[in-house]
Amino acid sequence: MTGTDSAAAAVEFTSVSKVFRVGKQEHTALADVDLRIEKGEIFGVIGYSGAGKSTLVRLINALEKPTSGTILISGDPITGVSESRVRQLRRDIGMVFQQFNLFRSRTAAGNIEYPLKVAGWKRAERKARVAELLEFVGLSDKATSYPDQLSGGQKQRVGIARALATSPALLLADEATSALDPETTGEVLRLLKKVNRELGVTIVVITHEMDVIRSVADRVAVLAEGRIVELAYTFDVFAAPRAAPTRSFVETVLHNRPDAKELERLGAKYPGRLVTVDVDDERGVGKVLAIAARAGVNFEIVYGGVSTLQDKTFGSITLALDGTTEAVDGVIAALAQGVAPAVAAATPAAAAPAATSTTADGSENTRRTA
Repeated sequence: MTGTDSAAAAVEFTSVSKVFRVGKQEHTALADVDLRIEKGEIFGVIGYSGAGKSTLVRLINALEKPTSGTILISGDPITGVSESRVRQLRRDIGMVFQQFNLFRSRTAAGNIEYPLKVAGWKRAERKARVAELLEFVGLSDKATSYPDQLSGGQKQRVGIARALATSPALLLADEATSALDPETTGEVLRLLKKVNRELGVTIVVITHEMDVIRSVADRVAVLAEGRIVELAYTFDVFAAPRAAPTRSFVETVLHNRPDAKELERLGAKYPGRLVTVDVDDERGVGKVLAIAARAGVNFEIVYGGVSTLQDKTFGSITLALDGTTEAVDGVIAALAQGVAPAVAAATPAAAAPAATSTTADGSENTRRTA
């Protein structure tokens, strides 16, 4: 590892901006980004097209230079230094690409060996290292196969082995699973976790797929319009997303909350009030239902889902509560206490003239139903 400070972050951005200029036009790809990626973690970066993800990863490996701000790799600046110093620091960074970027004229072993040749390794050392890496990624039997003879997943495993050839401390995976089917994606993500767990390599995963974040990332930064709009542990992002882009991403994976159209359908089908309640390790489904049962309110689970992430449980359920107005109000008030936010929404059936939205602090506002 080239970093001189063992306590330093793997990657640290301080007030980093990147502006691209084409003629008289300017495009701000990243704006005043502060970011710290710790050694040994799998860090996810997610955003829609144009959010600045690719620019961020190209700044980490110094393929682009920031317009302003500083970037440290393991405590060493990679900005404002000579090209020779940049090349030296870049040796500690491996790169895995979306489209594999393998040499079609070289075998799997030859592709993995290439960066070792460039680095000046002796032939015997290269052969031993290639054999070690082929075994690590489960492709010992494909050493003499060419890329056109490999599946997409096998090509990506060769790409990962090549990125690990010189034993980098940092691995950048830029949309590394976007060209793969779901089953193969799972295999590649499990391999990345193995790289992190067994080799101690810090991994930065750049993606637009929230399922990838859920599968591997310890923490995640959500990018939108060149800015980090949310930065948190992956569990917290899924359990309680704060920014609108984050909520949008989470909804593509978790379908545990009914949208307005679904609420209207449910309201027409079930009597009483519809209440969506967050659940977690402390507030389980059983505790939520017990509150309604003790109040003598009839209930039915009409929508929802519960997931486990990083050994913790989270999710939400939508209940149809049927009873007297006083009793149902009491149940909603009880649910609104404790772990916030408890009640995300409460609406009477669609046939009723008005709907009530109840928040965790007990405040209410009334709106007309569709």
